Amino acid sequence: MKPPGPNWTPPPRDPDAPRPPRQLRRILRLFRPYRGRLTVVAVLVGLSSLVSVASPFLLRAILDIAIPERRTGLLTLLAVGMVAVAVANSVFNVWQTYLSTSVGQHVMHDLRTAVYAHLQRMPLAFFTRTRTGEVQSRIANDIGGMQATVTSTATSLVSNSTTVVATVIAMAALDWQLTIVSLLLLPLFVWISRRVGNERRRIAGERQRQLAAISSIMQESLSVSGILLGRTMGRSRALSKEFAGESAALADLEVRADMAGRWRQSTIQIVMAAMPAVIYWAAGLAGAHGATISLGTLVAFTSLQQSLFRPTVSLLQVGVSVQVSLALFQRIFEYLDLVPDITERPDAVTPPGRARGEVRFEGVGFRYDNRQERPTLQDVDLTVPPGGSLAVVGETGSGKTTLSYLVPRLYDVTQGRVTIDGTDVRDLSFTALADAVGVVSQETYLFHASVADNLRFAKPDATDAELEAAARAAQIHDHISSLPDGYATLVGERGYRFSGGEKQRLAIARTILRDPPVLVLDEATSALDTQTEQAVQQALDTLSAGRTTITIAHRLSTVRDADEIVVLDAGRITERGTHDELLARGGHYAALIARDSGADPSVTDRRIARELIT
Repeated sequence: MKPPGPNWTPPPRDPDAPRPPRQLRRILRLFRPYRGRLTVVAVLVGLSSLVSVASPFLLRAILDIAIPERRTGLLTLLAVGMVAVAVANSVFNVWQTYLSTSVGQHVMHDLRTAVYAHLQRMPLAFFTRTRTGEVQSRIANDIGGMQATVTSTATSLVSNSTTVVATVIAMAALDWQLTIVSLLLLPLFVWISRRVGNERRRIAGERQRQLAAISSIMQESLSVSGILLGRTMGRSRALSKEFAGESAALADLEVRADMAGRWRQSTIQIVMAAMPAVIYWAAGLAGAHGATISLGTLVAFTSLQQSLFRPTVSLLQVGVSVQVSLALFQRIFEYLDLVPDITERPDAVTPPGRARGEVRFEGVGFRYDNRQERPTLQDVDLTVPPGGSLAVVGETGSGKTTLSYLVPRLYDVTQGRVTIDGTDVRDLSFTALADAVGVVSQETYLFHASVADNLRFAKPDATDAELEAAARAAQIHDHISSLPDGYATLVGERGYRFSGGEKQRLAIARTILRDPPVLVLDEATSALDTQTEQAVQQALDTLSAGRTTITIAHRLSTVRDADEIVVLDAGRITERGTHDELLARGGHYAALIARDSGADPSVTDRRIARELIT
């Protein structure tokens, strides 16, 4: 399968499309690790089915022999036998229910973890183009919707199949002619159930898509950012109205799903209720023509007949459930079948010791999509020596952030290569690359957990002393200590209990704990006010000391001291040098400096530019 591009969205699937046998085999493979338990379940349900068939024969003996012949000893023995059958059946049912539920839940767990782990390997482009609510719905709603089928289907298939076979044999032993009469309507049951299953499968696909839409709305509009946007834009009522519309559509689908095939299934129930009367009528006609059927045989037969119809209908309902679940399995398999375009090579390298930190861009080119007319980056050649600093500046859309994403392999180059200490980053193991490269971006993400837990995300085994040292280096320790709960303070959803500068310094402290030799700063201070920027910049200077640093700059005042500054324009390097060298040339960089300082962007005279920057 082709790897997903950045414009990928889960493709809609025709619910009426034929389901290949491969999909059924794939579902059955999910149960393969638990075949031992399933074998025990099969034995238990088989025994339960066989034991329950004995009751009608005991009843016939009571009615035809024990009571008419007044054999109280036999009557007692037969009655005790019927009770023993009920007890044994109950014990078998409880045991097999426990085992089958356990297997089903393990399969659900395997699916959830497989989907989550697979999504962790998907490229960044996948998540920039896919709604978070859609992803969450696949894991929560789709897998949750399969729970009943997964936990009970195997048991129901074995139990009801065994019961049907055993019951038909027992009925034939009692009276083969009445057995033929009873079996004539089974094809009708099968046809009705297949129609119902197809209808419910179609509705199931629509229902899950609607659930995904509602999940997306809730995830987006009920987050802190969504609430702030809705309130400040006066859109709260409109959002509530939109949600009400989606919820009403879901309610309609739920009604349709529940009512699908109800009239057809009611026909089955009516037939089942009428069959004893048909058997009594057939037995009466046979008696009128000289045939003799004992009362015990007749009662036992009608009892077995009901025992035949119940598991038959259950089997047909299992078929309906399986068809509905196929729609859900297909949605899960769509995600599991996605091929990540950024993978760890089988022979990935994990260099010994700490990386020196030399970063090279050798003939680097990059396109987000093959259909893209102009490459985002082209012919980029750069070298950042160990401990050196590189600043990348340019207009919005010039490719600055894309360039920075190539170092930690958030994207892979489409031309050339990026190396760390001479090793292509594509040849490094993910662990080695994560140890070598740290990223501090403009958008800081904090979990809804304590300050300490957020810091330890970078280093789970960090001691309290290490947390404090990292926070001091990031100039955030004093603020944390002033909080009532200190490092145990919950940061709130996405860190909204902290200001922008405080969140950035927490992110810096987290990176200090990680202690990477290569550091990528992606416009880490661009969204901050001047005073906060100065505090964060001091923390960044502490973080950058002794590390190879690549800074993506929006505010040019933050890059004056870089060892080398490169100017990107339309994905190409147009200028490179130190701050003073580029300023002296009076080119693109000098114009950016002038504009950043509030002067006319056309002013490129080096004297005026120097005056502005100094």
